[in-house]
Amino acid sequence: MQFNKDKKSEFKDLFLKAREILLSYEGLIETKKERITTYSNAKGGICHMRTMKYGVDIGFLKGAKMEDKNEVLTGKGKAIRVLKQESKLNEELIRYFVDQAIKINANKK
Repeated sequence: MQFNKDKKSEFKDLFLKAREILLSYEGLIETKKERITTYSNAKGGICHMRTMKYGVDIGFLKGAKMEDKNEVLTGKGKAIRVLKQESKLNEELIRYFVDQAIKINANKK
């Protein structure tokens, strides 16, 4: 399971701190899947997360709909955009995108 690999990774401290930030949101649910750990609320998916060889990737499932004022998200797909976190987490940036994801979910019809 990917979650167990992430906890043993060279970047486990980054992963666990990001996880702590995500789980600090009321109603956010963590789902440990074979290849990735996902986070959602009652209205839908928020993001997924896993360690990489350079740090942690947080993939925002509706990232293409988000404002990215700092132009830090990567990806060109129809939906997902990824926030790469290397060596140190930017908690303010993570919360900026999680807050947007929650608002997008809340506005779903």
